[in-house]
Amino acid sequence: MRTTLRISRAAAVFTAVGALALTGCSDDGGKDKPAKSSGSGKGSPSSVVLPKLDGEKLSVAAVWTGAEQANFVKVLKEFENRTGAKVTFVPAQDPIVNFLGTKIAGGQPPDVAMIPQVGAIQQAAQKKWAKPVGPEAKAQLAKNYSKVWQDLGAVDGTQYGIYFKAANKSLIWYNAKAFENAGAAEPKTWKDFLKTAETVSASGVTPVSVGGADGWTLTDWFENIYLSQAGPEKYDQLAQHKIKWTDPSVKDTLTTLAQLFGKPSLIAGGADGALQTEFPASVTQTFTGGDQPKAAMVFEGDFVGVNIAQTKAKIGTDAKVFPFPAVGAESPVVTGGDAAVALKDGKGAQALLTWLASADAAKIMAEQGGFISPNKTLDASAYPNEVQRTMAQALISAGDSVRFDMSDQAPQSFGGTPGKGEWKTLQDFLKNPKDIAGTQAKLESDAAKAYKS
Repeated sequence: MRTTLRISRAAAVFTAVGALALTGCSDDGGKDKPAKSSGSGKGSPSSVVLPKLDGEKLSVAAVWTGAEQANFVKVLKEFENRTGAKVTFVPAQDPIVNFLGTKIAGGQPPDVAMIPQVGAIQQAAQKKWAKPVGPEAKAQLAKNYSKVWQDLGAVDGTQYGIYFKAANKSLIWYNAKAFENAGAAEPKTWKDFLKTAETVSASGVTPVSVGGADGWTLTDWFENIYLSQAGPEKYDQLAQHKIKWTDPSVKDTLTTLAQLFGKPSLIAGGADGALQTEFPASVTQTFTGGDQPKAAMVFEGDFVGVNIAQTKAKIGTDAKVFPFPAVGAESPVVTGGDAAVALKDGKGAQALLTWLASADAAKIMAEQGGFISPNKTLDASAYPNEVQRTMAQALISAGDSVRFDMSDQAPQSFGGTPGKGEWKTLQDFLKNPKDIAGTQAKLESDAAKAYKS
């Protein structure tokens, strides 16, 4: 999931520290005495009451893989320690609504699913797959989350989702050594960003890594530019399809994006190489190879830290970050998230939602790095470095100014399906960035069908 928020003057904050992740501090709720923590708490009292679930078997589905999956399993293990339940992680595939539909049709839905699109939560509720959040989880939600995050998990006034994870998706990560060798500085505007790319290119290193094999990364490129260039009101209108994709504002954004995509020498492997590069590789190839990495910069969110951790690069020294450059008056900030949704009735599924809404659960994941929690009571000291703490604080401080990522607000057939809709059309645009009118026409055609307008 992705979410957009405008943080006034945020660029100055991010640039000062070079930024990433989220903040907060504790929670409670329930009538019983809080269970004693048996992991990661380091002696601190438990802040959430959970029932005894000895012998109960639960399953949780998510599209997370690799280190992100491993870190989340640690959160589930602590839930097991506190409740006596046994929890199985079920690897899911995009689009997750199709995956869940297959499981439900087969009579084996997971107890809880981590859903990464607002539109997918709405679909799950409309199909009557999702179960409303119970009182204990609601109490945690009310205590630990700002209203916007509560509203994002609600459909027609009924709470279905608990946002466990958020992400700031408006960051450009760069190889500090490559910048140093090129004599390049962190750019603040799009014009300066392109100049920096040319400077790095002249030093013999390809400037930008693009994970074009994953269409969602391209929607993030578009959304950041559109939010900064067209502004939040237009952004909201396009997100709701109140204006068409043939609108001049979309043409302007594609024209701006083509300034990068239209110069193959600025992209690692050119367009063809980018379209064969999956997101994790787009990160790791930026921070491996010594003085000759395959690219000097990669755009994406705070979660890039998980992939950097798979290299020898150290965040804050070898790997640094700056805000997405301002195309208009301000730098954009686009965020996203994953919500826990119960697909089965029962004490176990509701207890898991309660746990995932707690600061205790968020703390375990935060300590691993590459993670931001929308839980405002999570103590910022849980984050492993100052880079993440600063980004976390900025996101929490934004409060109710958060808006969800455009493609995640769209019907999944348009904004969240590999090989279709916006993902596919922007991949085609990466390959042929001169065809702006054709790209707009295809986006509008697919959007009109998806929104049934």
